[in-house]
Amino acid sequence: MKLIKTIGLVCLAWFSCYASAKTNDAANLFSRSAEFSQVKISPAGDYLSVITKKDGKNMLLILKAADRSYVHAIFFESNAQVGHYEWVNDERLVMQKEYLKGWSDHPLYYGELMAVNADGSKATYLFGYQGGEQQTGSNLKKNTPIRATAYILDPLPENDRYMLVQALPWGSGGSNMAENTQKVYRVDVYKGRRKKVATAPITYPNFLTDHDGTVRFVSGTRDYVNSKLYYRNDGNWIDTDKLNLGLDAIKPIAFSDDKDSLYVTASEAGKPAGVYLVNIKTGDKKLVSQDKVVDPSNVWINAITKKLYAIEYENGYPTYEFVDSKDPSAKLIKQLLAALPGHQIHLVSQTTSADKIIIKAFNDRNPGDYYLFNTKTKKLEYLVSKKKWLDPDQMGEIKPIKFTSRDGVTIHGYITLPYGVEAKNLPLVVNPHGGPHGPRDRWGFDPQNQMIASQGAAVLQVNFRGSGGYGNLFKNAGHQKWGTNIQYDIIDATKYVIEQGMVDKDRICIVGGSFGGYSAIQSSAIEPDLFKCAIGFAGIYDLQLMFDEGDVQGRRAGKRYLKEVLGENESLLKSMSPTHNVDKLKANIMLVHGGEDERAPIEQFEALEDALEEHKYPFKKLVMDDEGHGFYDDAHKAKYYNEMLSFLKTNLKL
Repeated sequence: MKLIKTIGLVCLAWFSCYASAKTNDAANLFSRSAEFSQVKISPAGDYLSVITKKDGKNMLLILKAADRSYVHAIFFESNAQVGHYEWVNDERLVMQKEYLKGWSDHPLYYGELMAVNADGSKATYLFGYQGGEQQTGSNLKKNTPIRATAYILDPLPENDRYMLVQALPWGSGGSNMAENTQKVYRVDVYKGRRKKVATAPITYPNFLTDHDGTVRFVSGTRDYVNSKLYYRNDGNWIDTDKLNLGLDAIKPIAFSDDKDSLYVTASEAGKPAGVYLVNIKTGDKKLVSQDKVVDPSNVWINAITKKLYAIEYENGYPTYEFVDSKDPSAKLIKQLLAALPGHQIHLVSQTTSADKIIIKAFNDRNPGDYYLFNTKTKKLEYLVSKKKWLDPDQMGEIKPIKFTSRDGVTIHGYITLPYGVEAKNLPLVVNPHGGPHGPRDRWGFDPQNQMIASQGAAVLQVNFRGSGGYGNLFKNAGHQKWGTNIQYDIIDATKYVIEQGMVDKDRICIVGGSFGGYSAIQSSAIEPDLFKCAIGFAGIYDLQLMFDEGDVQGRRAGKRYLKEVLGENESLLKSMSPTHNVDKLKANIMLVHGGEDERAPIEQFEALEDALEEHKYPFKKLVMDDEGHGFYDDAHKAKYYNEMLSFLKTNLKL
């Protein structure tokens, strides 16, 4: 079936559709946040909506779908901005209200939900701690306050009056608030009146609601490692442990035609997770889909029927497995993949009748383009790009790699190759990811890596043991091996690309953030002659300090997690801490940190700083007092990128 492409760029006279700052400066170009995000269509298809920037803050722009004419813009005063939002019926939206604070690295969200019609009418403070009173100079209608952080669980777009909200009560506050018992409320989208419909039986819950908006299943964890699954029977939660399913990391994802069965993602015997069909009455389970190497990266549910139709895997390049090839959405994705070759396709929003669908097309060189697709006329209409100022044709290509580590384990990763340069004897920047347990590197656009590649260097990413996405056995293999086996995988990957002839062994640096910052310094201590320079960004440098400082140890589950993944052997923790291995370093060092970092607090930076100074080891440093665990502000990111590039150019002779 042939698709018709047309151009229909969103533009307003007072609104810039193209980047206003036209510069060739790499740090400024690659540090800029997306110009457009969260592109959606209203349930009836009358409106298009998109998050864009105004005065450095998120604004929600609403246009008529027919002619792209301006309808309304939602822009909060002072330091507030629009966060995540959803269409809850044909005319009404609900959005999170976030706050930009100078001392925070990311917008702060206090759980407030606002509602407004597309034309700006009937604005209501729907859910939050400030309900119950009228703000001076505000026309927002208020309702009963609630001290809880709210998230949109199910917008119920076919129900004009109600939505479901998942809320985390604050209680007495404190560092353990995240483990408070969460509740689900049925909320009137016009008046904010709410009724509790469910209470989670476990912390960190993932609820699953059916087509009628009934909360039927929930999974959760008490230690960040193990999970449990519950189903609801006559208002009571039933633990599925009694079914002896033999599954770990269970998460409910979709319903089947059988009312007693559901689809879950889960892992069996530590292998990569798969999709199972589980009967909650008999305990019978059937494996529906599983990759031999990786966990599912996404599961795709028909927004109308709530039925599972596809599973996405990323063993190297992303691929789809269509478990219901007859589903209309499955057929559509196949058509779009053919119409936009070289791109991955995600369906991000659609009308209730599925006659119009917003899609995002992206790849390793393209941060993302949004299109409107008419399923009746087969017309594919370009809307906007996330970062129009970056030319995909000038970006580096990302290629999957795999190799065998020194102890016989197969390790996967990616190498970004600079555009227009032969992949031979290139300078290299190794970029270990954060975590380490849970995150993994994926094929896709990475602004920092592309910026480095634009200067002529390759970038190596390693999914070392301990990384998520490769099964629990692989993830758990990194437990208590932070400073040993994990680093050996990073070092072995570096030596592998040298052996392949792609990299100049005398021009290698290592740059990482969070756990990656730890790895940058620790790998440099283990293999001092391999790396010319190392940059630690928001790194953890003294593992013992993690039990005393930061936001992980402040939670009950966090303490259990640290004991599991680090252990309590003091001599082992010291041997794996860069602060106790400074005497082994040879690389030029640069340390970057945020003064308000709660995950890797400034004490971590200070501990390594003291150790380096005690050994009279020279190093560069950049501390942003009003940033946290990662730089949110574009100007701050640009400053860091400039410092990084200067440091890399000096050491790698770029």
